[in-house]
Amino acid sequence: MSVNRTPDFSPVARLVADARAARAFPAAAIEVGTTAGPLWRHAVGRLTYDENAAAVTDDTLFDLASLTKVLATTPLAMRLVASRKMFLNGPVSAYVRGWSGPDRASVLISDLLEHTAGLTSWWDLYRRAQSRTDFAYEIATMPLEYAPRTRSIYSDLGFILLGLILESIDGRRMDDQFADDLASPGLLFRPAPDQRVRTAPTEDDRAWRGRLLVGEVHDENAWALDGVAGHAGLFGTAGAVGQHARLVLETLRRPTRLGTPWLMARMLAPSRVPGSSRALGWDLMRPTSSCGRRMSRGAFGHTGFTGTSLWIDPLRDLYVVLLTNRVHPSRPTDSQDGLARLRPQVHEAVIAALED
Repeated sequence: MSVNRTPDFSPVARLVADARAARAFPAAAIEVGTTAGPLWRHAVGRLTYDENAAAVTDDTLFDLASLTKVLATTPLAMRLVASRKMFLNGPVSAYVRGWSGPDRASVLISDLLEHTAGLTSWWDLYRRAQSRTDFAYEIATMPLEYAPRTRSIYSDLGFILLGLILESIDGRRMDDQFADDLASPGLLFRPAPDQRVRTAPTEDDRAWRGRLLVGEVHDENAWALDGVAGHAGLFGTAGAVGQHARLVLETLRRPTRLGTPWLMARMLAPSRVPGSSRALGWDLMRPTSSCGRRMSRGAFGHTGFTGTSLWIDPLRDLYVVLLTNRVHPSRPTDSQDGLARLRPQVHEAVIAALED
């Protein structure tokens, strides 16, 4: 997609500002770009609803929640596949002690990435698992919810297990792998104390942790895993997420540190499971997707529970990053979730600004 004029993104800015005014979130940052670089970056609001709170800037860190799955876990898996240390069609039982039984024998690494392994979506493992070994054992031995590859149920548990598999193969914890092999300024696990002043707070978790969460992962299972897990734990700025989006677009064209164009295309191949909108790690564009209806059919992306999203449209050479802290001061109910309504509107307005 070539842009021969300066796009007017003011309608997008108004949408985000109106959602903030309606208290869908106190803080938001957005970046729109192509492989050549950012086209537009915009920050809205303050870190909290307190009128004296710091304003959002380009340097504001957000808890990326499940964007961890596609910004850290999926690319780390790609690197192991590219080096032939792990195989997409390798059985999970080859990597996880205790993963046994006739109902589990056929489950592959690709099934964990595709959310078709039979695992339930979520479980409060943090209430009883005390270590990474405990987490692996709990997931490996819990009853499957459905026969593998007959359905697709989005599962944090599958990505928790995948992250632990990556660690067992590589020998380093995920945060060390990410820092060493995929180093990207502005993307990190476990922000340091001096970085919290520019981190958007998430939930006021008085019931469980007894404090407001600032620079501390929101997800309870990730917190029990010391803030480093396959499904959540990554923090980042809008610019840093945009930089990774450009790397993904680049990998579709030439080899990069993520892998080859063939491997990237393999990760984006649609699932063959009936009714699934998934690829390997990524979600794919559907009429009901959070990216709205105007992105190309080849678009792919992901969302995060804390209020984050990334959508990439390779046919348009376009990406859109939208980061918020919608779970502050508490997580909204479905009827209160203004961000769910905003996401498709933002993406459709971006396309309109570029093409109409």
